[in-house]
Amino acid sequence: MSAPLQLTFLRSAAEPGQLPHSDAEVAIVGRSNVGKSSLLNALAGRKDLARTSKTPGRTQLLNCFVHRDGGTLVDLPGYGYAKVSATDRAAWRRRMERYLVERDALVMTLLLIDGEVGPTKLDQEMLVWLRERGVPFTVVATKHDKVRSSQRQRRRRDLAAGCDVDPKAVVWVSAVKGVNLDRLRDLVRTWLTGT
Repeated sequence: MSAPLQLTFLRSAAEPGQLPHSDAEVAIVGRSNVGKSSLLNALAGRKDLARTSKTPGRTQLLNCFVHRDGGTLVDLPGYGYAKVSATDRAAWRRRMERYLVERDALVMTLLLIDGEVGPTKLDQEMLVWLRERGVPFTVVATKHDKVRSSQRQRRRRDLAAGCDVDPKAVVWVSAVKGVNLDRLRDLVRTWLTGT
């Protein structure tokens, strides 16, 4: 079993230039309410590292977490539905996009897709945007526990096809049940530390 990631909250920033220097950085991005904060807490083996909420759109800034062995994780604002103005949502999106294209330390982007729902139109737009700009990404399907076991094989194929990626390249996880957290932790450690 893989040990939890040793992460410490460092700071929130409104702009990429306000983030600290990092040799390697992994970003977490996804639709509002896809479970970004829950997954971050599960990877760290803590309940209070990232603030979770049932209300979409709580993450509004670039939230930076430093890893004990080097590198940083950055939780980006969610895209899509949130109970805020369209102006605020647009500002969050611009902040996220500036980060993804300007941050030299970025080595991988974890694109979280709701495994129960599959890729939405907004998710597919994000995939196109990442590909067009050459931003490295890995699809992480959340909420594995909410997909019935009898439907999982088909859902894996459908989700991968909807994202236009190889089904084996998708990391299916459950923050609630701990499914594949070890695999994702090992991947993140490798991206951050090169080991």
